[in-house]
Amino acid sequence: MPELPEVETIRRQLEPFIVGRTVTDSGSHPSAKFAPAVEVVGTTVESTKRRGKFLLFGLDDGRELIVHLGMTGQLIPGAELDDPYLRAWWRLDERSGSESVLGYRDVRRFGRIRVAQNGDYEGTLATLGPEPFDPDFTPLGLWETLKGSRRHLKTQLLSQRPVAGVGNIYADEACFRAEVHPAVRRVTRAQAERLHHAIVQVLRQGVDNGGTTLRDYRDADGVSGENQHHLDCYGRHGEPCVRCGTELRKTILDARTTTFCPRCQSRR
Repeated sequence: MPELPEVETIRRQLEPFIVGRTVTDSGSHPSAKFAPAVEVVGTTVESTKRRGKFLLFGLDDGRELIVHLGMTGQLIPGAELDDPYLRAWWRLDERSGSESVLGYRDVRRFGRIRVAQNGDYEGTLATLGPEPFDPDFTPLGLWETLKGSRRHLKTQLLSQRPVAGVGNIYADEACFRAEVHPAVRRVTRAQAERLHHAIVQVLRQGVDNGGTTLRDYRDADGVSGENQHHLDCYGRHGEPCVRCGTELRKTILDARTTTFCPRCQSRR
């Protein structure tokens, strides 16, 4: 599933394509997950934002078009309308030298589209923690949030409550760099400080590398990310730790495959 770096990469690519343009026509798959796409005809896109793993397109009527990519969702400028996996599309007013259709392609249909008043959110979007690159995401705040739960550390991170945008890949990477076992249920303040630094670090690296492509993810240009070539831990079970040489191990934490170093990330 695309995490913060993948979604932010797509947002940056789409911004010059879509901002300032008016939606002149639209269509969607009949599913209620995608049907709201047609509600924005006649509006002009004023901004592109990201909140956690959600893309938010600000409209000139005070609403936002909200897109969650799920596991296989893609936003494609110049999409072909006869694509069998196209779940929604928006025709934009003409701009010289630019395609006029933005398509939402989703093979497995785990994504979703919503339209809401600006800031009037529900579900996961309404309960997200702070953005990792914002000043209000602090080591102390992270520690105070984590110490209030007794769930596994990785499960807490995936809940999006301590910080927004971290998924399976970057949770493993952050725990590894912070030298904290992903299955611990309590963290010290010192561990939370290291984890805070690691979360920001791995997410920035992911953005800088255009996201991580393991199988399905492609950016708005249809190009794979490069961050998979820079992972220290995720998916590397059976390989030597880049720090100590110990063989990395794999376990299942709350139904999520998790990789860790038994020496660098000791639970003691």
